[in-house]
Amino acid sequence: MAAALVNEFETERPHLLAVAYRMLGSRAEAEDVVQEAWLRYDRARVGGDEIRDVRGWLTTVTGRICLDVLKSARVRREAYPGQWLPEPIVSPQEDPAEQVAQRQEVSLALLVVLEKLTPEQRVAVVLHDVFAVPFEEIAEVLGTTVAAARQHASRGRRATAEGQARHTADVAEQRRVLNAFLAAAASGDLRALAAVLAPDVVAISDGGGVVSAGRNPVYGADKVARFVVGLLTRKARNLTVEPVLVNGAAGVVVRGDAFAVITAAISGDGRITALYSQLNPAKLASVGDGR
Repeated sequence: MAAALVNEFETERPHLLAVAYRMLGSRAEAEDVVQEAWLRYDRARVGGDEIRDVRGWLTTVTGRICLDVLKSARVRREAYPGQWLPEPIVSPQEDPAEQVAQRQEVSLALLVVLEKLTPEQRVAVVLHDVFAVPFEEIAEVLGTTVAAARQHASRGRRATAEGQARHTADVAEQRRVLNAFLAAAASGDLRALAAVLAPDVVAISDGGGVVSAGRNPVYGADKVARFVVGLLTRKARNLTVEPVLVNGAAGVVVRGDAFAVITAAISGDGRITALYSQLNPAKLASVGDGR
C-alpha cells in the first residue's frame, strides 16, 4: 500500500511542480508546496478518504497551499531589496527534446506581470487558463463563489494583458536579436544597441540585496543602452557567455566576474521590449556556482 501510494503521487509530481512554479515563480517554494501536498495526500489516504480523481484532488490542494504562500509572500516581497524577478528555469539550447519541453514553460515576461496580481487573481488565472481547472473547483480553492472566482480570473486576465511586455518572436528570432544586443553591448556601440531596443523597453535586475543590481527599473532605449554599457564597463573582465533557454526563451548564462542569467521579451519586429537580469545567487543555485 505504501509503495503504491508513493508511486501514485510521484506520477503527479511534475504536474504539481508546474502548477506551483507558475503560481509562485520560485522553484524552491514550489518544491516545498509539493512536499506539503504529499503530506496532506498521505494523511488523507491513510485516514481512509476516497479520492477518485487523484490529479484533481492534488491540484486543488496545491492551489490552496500556494494561495497561503502568495498571501505571506506579498509581505516578504514588499520588503525585498530592489526588484524581484522569478527564479529562472535554465536548460541547454542545443537539446531538441528539452526545447520541446521548454516551450510549455511560462515565460519570465508573463511571470513578472503575474506577480502584480492579487493572490486570488493569480491562482484563478493559472488554474483556469493554464491548467483548465473548472471554476467550480477554483471557487473551492479560493473559498468563494463560482461567480467570484470567475471575476478574479477576468480581472487577472485583463491586468496581465495590459501589463505584459510584448514577447511574440519565435526562439530563432529571439536568439538573433539577443546575439545582436550582446555584440553591441560588448563593443560599447550605443547606436547599434539602441537599434535592437524598443522605445519603451524596460530593464529589470534582481540582485536580492546580495550583489550589485539596479534597485529600480530602467525605462527607454537610450537609458537602457547606457545602463547596459556602463554595467559591462565595470564588469566585462573575465566573462564567458553561454547560450541557453530560459523558461523556453532565448537567454544566456554569464559567468566570471559577474554571474547572471539574462533573457528578454522580444516583439515580432525584432526589438527587445524587456530585459531581465537575474543576479541573486539564491535564485541561481540550480544553474551552478558561477565559475
